[in-house]
Amino acid sequence: MTDRSPVERVGDRLRETGVMVAVAESSTGGLVCSWLTDVPGSSDYFDRGVVSYSNAAKVEVLGVNSATLNEHGAVSEQTAREMAVGVRDLAGTAWGVSTTGVAGPGGGTARTPVGTVYIGVARRNGDGSAVSAERYEFDGTRDACKRQFTRQALTDLLDAVESDR
Repeated sequence: MTDRSPVERVGDRLRETGVMVAVAESSTGGLVCSWLTDVPGSSDYFDRGVVSYSNAAKVEVLGVNSATLNEHGAVSEQTAREMAVGVRDLAGTAWGVSTTGVAGPGGGTARTPVGTVYIGVARRNGDGSAVSAERYEFDGTRDACKRQFTRQALTDLLDAVESDR
């Protein structure tokens, strides 16, 4: 259960504040949503998830700007930020979190090697909104990378929720 502790903690914090989160996933393929909904009572704080694996889905569903994808690529800070804002706005939630990366075993480049992920977190409250994205690199198999990406996304969300108090 130690792998799931960030999930339980983020759920507790969201429930305490009475707000919801929505998730936009690419490289994790739904794993963030799965982990969130593994916790009983997650419907108190989890609204929805979008698996936007293709660039077309990122544009059509989440409103990612096609110019962002053309200039920076799908695996970029800019795309992660736009995905997090897009899912937050689509769902009308206080929080949006996104994952976009390269889980492997192929598909990496020198600039974006296998194991690279960008995690975006977007917040909306009465005072406005904020969005951030961080780059991480992990090692391991495709499954190991997806799990590490998921754990990091939940940790980043937890850190943001806790700092928002």
